Amino acid sequence: MTIIEYEDKYRDDLIFMVLQAKDALGKVPTINEDLLDVNVNYFQKGDKFWLAVDGNDRVVGSIGFSTLQDSQEVRLHRLYVKASNKRQGIGSQLLTYVEEYLRSIRKSSVSVHLGEFKYYFESYSFYQKHGYKEYKPRYMMKFL
Repeated sequence: MTIIEYEDKYRDDLIFMVLQAKDALGKVPTINEDLLDVNVNYFQKGDKFWLAVDGNDRVVGSIGFSTLQDSQEVRLHRLYVKASNKRQGIGSQLLTYVEEYLRSIRKSSVSVHLGEFKYYFESYSFYQKHGYKEYKPRYMMKFL
């Protein structure tokens, strides 16, 4: 598994992976509008988006962030791991990669908005394991 910066050639594979991940959570899969044009929704705003790709050049994970206006805080988006690749450390590797990048550009904190607990219960324990603390319902933060 390799972490790479998003490229347009992976768009459809990324969207398919996210839809599969949502389906595995028992959610009705829907497309996240920001993923239809990652360049406009992330890179052109000065933000970033990465993919985890396997040895077959297929997307097995993703993560991005957006900077909160007039702050040193960023919000994570779209940390997904393909259902068949969960529990292999891919999510942890993606999160660690992004946190290291954020430290290098002097961001002070990172937050995440979590979905409904009944669907995203794994996310709550995942972020806690990585040092994130809940500061209001469905929001967690970590100081870098």
